[in-house]
Amino acid sequence: MCAGAFFIPYLIFLFACGIPVFLLETSLGQYTSEGGITCWRRICPLFEGVGYATQVIVALLNIYYIVVLAWAIFFLFNSFTWDLPWASCNNTWNTDSCVAFQRGNSSINHHENATSPVIEFWERRVLRISSGIDHIGSLNWDLVACLAIAWVICYFCIWKGVKSTGKVVYFTATFPYIMLLILLVRGVTLPGASRGIHFYLYPDLGRLSDPQVGYEKKPLILSLNILY
Repeated sequence: MCAGAFFIPYLIFLFACGIPVFLLETSLGQYTSEGGITCWRRICPLFEGVGYATQVIVALLNIYYIVVLAWAIFFLFNSFTWDLPWASCNNTWNTDSCVAFQRGNSSINHHENATSPVIEFWERRVLRISSGIDHIGSLNWDLVACLAIAWVICYFCIWKGVKSTGKVVYFTATFPYIMLLILLVRGVTLPGASRGIHFYLYPDLGRLSDPQVGYEKKPLILSLNILY
């Protein structure tokens, strides 16, 4: 178990790379009062290529993150059910290896290759991972619809420029923190919450050399980046 060890490299990169680059971007924009391309041209004409490269990276990141938002919309739609689809193994996409650990008791002997319904919902229902890169598979039309909804929302957030984005920020900048506060209150009131808090406050520093630690916690880092 990797405990809260993944927070250490995350915080290191946050303060060593994330915040300095953020301050550089905002300072450069305010100092030159120019866009992402022309600001570099004003500093040095040879640096104009940096501006174009930045815009290409931003475009690719926007396409990447809009997919993450589509996943969030898909999870939101599936959460409006009395029995959550990722809470049990009684779904069509579940395999014989699925075991609802949170509902099991000590008398159940979990086999070595057991998987949780959460993982199977993510891999077999949402992503529908194929057997390999040589088998692309078909389009998941439910995810396509969620992606279209995400693009429509994004368009209406920016279609009037600063007039619309300024109003949207009031919601996007506060609503995630309200939801996090609700989840925090809900989490600390669940049984075994103290064990979970201890799990993160006393990390296993020996796991820092294991790259799997960062891989397993990538969804959390993505969510933090979206909030940022």
